[in-house]
Amino acid sequence: MDNIWVNEECTGCKLCIEKCPFNAIELKNNKAVILDNCTLCGTCENVCPVGAIKIEKKVKSNIDLSAYKDIWVFGEQRDGNLSPVIYELIGQGRKLADKLDANLCLVLTGYQLKKQAEELIKYGVDKIYLVDEKELVSYNDEYYTAVMTELIGCYKPAIILLGATAIGRSLGPRVAARVKTGLTADCTGLDIAQEKKILLQTRPAFGGNIMATIVCENHRPQMATVRPGVMKAANKKSAYNGEIIKYDFDTDKVKLKTYVKDIVEDIRASINMNEAEVIVAGGRGVGSAKDFEIIRELADLLDGAVGASRAAVDSGWISHDHQVGQTGTTVSPKIYIACGISGAVQHLVGMKSSDIIIVINKDRRAPIFNYATYGLVGDLHEIIPLLIKQIKDGGEFTK
Repeated sequence: MDNIWVNEECTGCKLCIEKCPFNAIELKNNKAVILDNCTLCGTCENVCPVGAIKIEKKVKSNIDLSAYKDIWVFGEQRDGNLSPVIYELIGQGRKLADKLDANLCLVLTGYQLKKQAEELIKYGVDKIYLVDEKELVSYNDEYYTAVMTELIGCYKPAIILLGATAIGRSLGPRVAARVKTGLTADCTGLDIAQEKKILLQTRPAFGGNIMATIVCENHRPQMATVRPGVMKAANKKSAYNGEIIKYDFDTDKVKLKTYVKDIVEDIRASINMNEAEVIVAGGRGVGSAKDFEIIRELADLLDGAVGASRAAVDSGWISHDHQVGQTGTTVSPKIYIACGISGAVQHLVGMKSSDIIIVINKDRRAPIFNYATYGLVGDLHEIIPLLIKQIKDGGEFTK
């Protein structure tokens, strides 16, 4: 364990108390005292003007890090339908694998998924570990955690990437805890530090106001969940020779505490934002739930989906599943039309990777204009009806 202490040079200036983000320091007898809720973040050590606070790191690893080689992607699927985030993870995983001169591998767990495995090979995957058992047809935390843990122990990957989806956010922490390694959640950027050959995992922190880069130097595998819609999807390669490895997993050795009795599909009339090529999003400037109808009408005319800022969702004008941003959905459509959205950092994180961004806002100084491909300064209640009329009259508005 790491140690932290305050030596006799402490002057009682209280600067460390003011800067501590966890209120883990207090003053006793004119000397700083570290409390039990200290997280060893190092802020106090960095700001102490006399160097009176010291942190001694005693991180040791009992594993042979050199034994861990390849890049793995978890192949999320439901009822045999592959999640779109798989292709984004393959695209990014391929870049990381090339930098490390390693294989890009994919774990595909379920039932009767051979065709899906053969298709995924064509996207530049070197190896697919196919665990095909009837008991694994539906996602179950206990089964899938046991499968991943066993595969990791057998093949020793250096890096594992999962989608930051409901399944990925459930499976990732369980596997990381089982194999005693770290996990960085909701990453928006991944790279390799060439000197140490370790994974640089970037994610928003402190409400999206800064971007933190996290490393896992002393444990393997390095694990990260990645936000859907952030990375560019891999393209199919005309002729790519990969290998499918059928792995037999004994489901009887897993003593289940929970069982999947039934799966009820939530049927929505709207288009899934992660799959939409066009998204029309409304913010506080829309004005009311009733006024969101023009947002819906424009989206329908463009065969698109309806998005929203957090302000619109918090106002009760539209449900949370339409929210775009750090606490909502990250999207990357071909066209993103932002209507009455000022452009808070948390919202920008969720849509700035869109191919074309069209902004409609009365405030010409709105931060979102800095990210706009095209900007329209004016009242959305005047501009959108004109757009709708133009499209209905046969005017051009192509994807």
